[in-house]
Amino acid sequence: MVDGQVAKVFDVRFGSELTPTREGAFTVFEKSRNHVSTIYHTAMPFAMFFSGGQAVHYSSDFAARGYNGSSHGCVNVRDYNGIAWLFDQVSIGTPVIVYRS
Repeated sequence: MVDGQVAKVFDVRFGSELTPTREGAFTVFEKSRNHVSTIYHTAMPFAMFFSGGQAVHYSSDFAARGYNGSSHGCVNVRDYNGIAWLFDQVSIGTPVIVYRS
């Protein structure tokens, strides 16, 4: 969203019941273009952290398997070019809203 208007729409997947994505209002507090998880040792390109270790980032697993799986709490995006574009638009302090519809 930019000024209340939808700028771009992405397919995303969230955590499971065992590793849920936190819901609420957050802000991006850190960005890492080529991040690798220190817990799961997996690539998290274009990571935009919003709550502890949870981030919005590209997921090659989501791109390959679709919704047959879940994240470990992060918001996974499967559009590589789209998340690269978004990463360049987002600044530290940008709001992130996570909710169930």
